[in-house]
Amino acid sequence: MKICIPTETNQGKSAQVYGHFGSAPYFTICDVKNDTIEIIDNANQHHEHGMCQPLNALAGKIVDVVVVGGMGARAVMKLNEGGIKTYRAIAGSVEEVIKRFKDGTLEEITIENACASHGCH
Repeated sequence: MKICIPTETNQGKSAQVYGHFGSAPYFTICDVKNDTIEIIDNANQHHEHGMCQPLNALAGKIVDVVVVGGMGARAVMKLNEGGIKTYRAIAGSVEEVIKRFKDGTLEEITIENACASHGCH
């Protein structure tokens, strides 16, 4: 199971979750089975609003889940079409989010409850 968490910094498990997917400075990919971390610099973080290309932003990496503070319906749809589920993160560190995901306490983001504007989370 590989979980992608958009983060403010490249500080691994101590990095803080970023509020929105496409504009995150980094993506921290956590391999839960092997307890490893990979960090991707988001070259697409300055895209126009609504023009996020989530699968391109992940640079072809294989992930099963994205956990983020918020995400628009189009991004949710594109990720779901790629077989990737999305969940709403709590504020805090990557380590805290992984624990909550394992505990099953994170809400799944669907097209119906996705962000409609930047003030949604």
